[in-house]
Amino acid sequence: MSNLLFILFTGIGATAVMDLWGIVRKPLLGIPLPNYGMVGRWLAHMTHGQFRHDSIAISSSIRGEHIIGWTAHYLTGIGFAALLIGIWGESWVHNPTISPALAVGIGTVAAPFLLMQPGMGAGIAASRTQHPASARLQSLITHAVFGLGLYASGRAIQLFYSI
Repeated sequence: MSNLLFILFTGIGATAVMDLWGIVRKPLLGIPLPNYGMVGRWLAHMTHGQFRHDSIAISSSIRGEHIIGWTAHYLTGIGFAALLIGIWGESWVHNPTISPALAVGIGTVAAPFLLMQPGMGAGIAASRTQHPASARLQSLITHAVFGLGLYASGRAIQLFYSI
């Protein structure tokens, strides 16, 4: 299997694991599912030169924002899988281990803390939300789950491909 296909499947798998975590945590913790439509809205507004919002929820809606958001969500997961392979290389493709996957997964929390949340009006690391500490913890847990998803997906692909 080419590294490109490995990255693609690993990124999709890890993102799906993260989405499953979102579904599970709703009944367990009462945390609503992420609204990737707001990510799509934020990205779509960028094409018109608006990169920062006071509140993305009150910004004008954009046709197709849900599709844009979900597509960006999965492309970002694939991009982070590429980062993992870019750092740890071919050896990780042949023998996925958990530490690098968790390091990348947890490290990716920088994207929402420093880019997405400020751009969408929530402040750096959710500082403008009602419960910043809780929002930060949930982001950290979700990105750790993404890291576990990178590992699990990498192992599953490696095991399946070696059959």
